[in-house]
Amino acid sequence: MSPPVVVELHEWEVRGPRGKPGDPLGGRGLESAADRALCERLAQERRLIVRELAHGLEIEATSHVGRIDLGPLRITITPKLGEDRLLRLLRYAYGLRDLHLVGEARFGQDGALLEELVAKQLHAEARELWSRGLDRRYVAVAEELGSPRGRIDMNAVARRIGPPRPTLPCGHHVRREDSALNRALLAGLRLGARVAEDRGLAALLTRLADTLAVDVREVPPSASLLSRARASLDRLSAAYEPALSLVRLLFEGAAPALDDAEEPAIALPGFLFDMNRFFQALLDRFLKENLPKCEVRSEQRLSEMMRYAPGENPRGRRPPRPRPDFMVIGPDGSRAILDAKYRDLWQHELPRDMLYQLAIYALSGADGGTATILYPTAAKGARRARIEIREPLRGGTRASVLLQPVDLEELDAAIGAGDTKAGRQARREMARRVALG
Repeated sequence: MSPPVVVELHEWEVRGPRGKPGDPLGGRGLESAADRALCERLAQERRLIVRELAHGLEIEATSHVGRIDLGPLRITITPKLGEDRLLRLLRYAYGLRDLHLVGEARFGQDGALLEELVAKQLHAEARELWSRGLDRRYVAVAEELGSPRGRIDMNAVARRIGPPRPTLPCGHHVRREDSALNRALLAGLRLGARVAEDRGLAALLTRLADTLAVDVREVPPSASLLSRARASLDRLSAAYEPALSLVRLLFEGAAPALDDAEEPAIALPGFLFDMNRFFQALLDRFLKENLPKCEVRSEQRLSEMMRYAPGENPRGRRPPRPRPDFMVIGPDGSRAILDAKYRDLWQHELPRDMLYQLAIYALSGADGGTATILYPTAAKGARRARIEIREPLRGGTRASVLLQPVDLEELDAAIGAGDTKAGRQARREMARRVALG
């Protein structure tokens, strides 16, 4: 089997046919109906956009990074964040422990860093849980026992016919490891072994999964499984939360539209990691921890902003409910609406859909309301920008959209400053500047 033709891009980069000898995209097209259907699905979800042009293929990357195979092509999208910084921020965003990882993850031409980074961290988390003892829950069991235990089912005894038996029907409770938490963990290990390019890592994940499978029933990965597992978390099983976050990342990266109720999840020939969701999780934890006098609400619905006019909703549909990523409520009752967008708006233009979305958020307040886009950047001279939403006839300003840069190097340094007075002060100052200007 011939090796794949590798096409490398960075996040938000567009690559088309160049018309030069050896150009991997020149003169190519999608080879099968399955590839076209997959590309259409990915484009609908804004994961990756592949266009068939007259002279070859054009590929547009978005906020998703990783790799995907399309026929003989292997498309890899790498993040601009350095490997060490990405791992530190990933651990902070999802509350992962600083566990020892088997081997090291490095960017390569196979574009396998992200999935192997997540899979290695999952292996470390799962191994730690297994060494300390897996979660065990009491389960009601009804069975015939020679030595009675629990409550004897006298109704079942009365219904017996035929010769006497040496057992009695009993109902009792036993502690078993076959719980929703362990099923989700086992499904995540199996998925990690499937997406990992490194054979050694895949073997480690498979070996640990086989160990769990002795006492845990295997079920296919699904959104409902993860929901049940997360709902069963309590004080005694809180150590599972980082592992569940990693399993969720693997599911979302390896199966498009996992949460789509109308269409089933499909296996992706590769792995695409949503940096926008990671950036949102990173800011969510940072703002909640470092704005002590403010209340930070995640994905707060603006439920009263839009409604159907009375008597003019013939289909009886629910009104739209915009949901910004964050709402920060100050001690004086002031509100700031924030939305995280993983696109360097200092280096790239602001897309219209982002602007229109934030304009709606800004107009949800009184006159002079604002909404802020938080975007990552590495540019040292990046400063806040303001777009005014004006009344075209009367000339007044209705609202404003702010473009607030978040210096990822400064954020990494502030997080790594430790639990010292200077470190806490640096984090709080940065959080106030980012959220409140």
